[in-house]
Amino acid sequence: MSEEAQHNYPISEQFRIVAKKWVEADKAASLMEETKSSVLSEMINGVISYNIDMPYNKAELSAKSNPEYKEFISTMVEFRSKANLLKVQMEYLRMKFQEWSSHEANARAEKRL
Repeated sequence: MSEEAQHNYPISEQFRIVAKKWVEADKAASLMEETKSSVLSEMINGVISYNIDMPYNKAELSAKSNPEYKEFISTMVEFRSKANLLKVQMEYLRMKFQEWSSHEANARAEKRL
């Protein structure tokens, strides 16, 4: 659905749509954040399996410098960034509704005068 079409919807529906996207984006980012240490551990184990005598700190350094781990971290940050942007969009819609509500209340008060 295009952004133009969404703007024709009530603010509550726009909020629902963005909130649903945010939940999915937050889920993806959280999953990567929660599995970060296990992914690193697997990579360290992989390094050690090639050289059983390698000290843990060197294996960790090797794993963290692996392009695959860098890609994992970059993807995780990108997912979190997308989730944060959607959260800001939700807050924008909340503020837009509050402004509309305040404007409507002021208009009603002016009519009573």
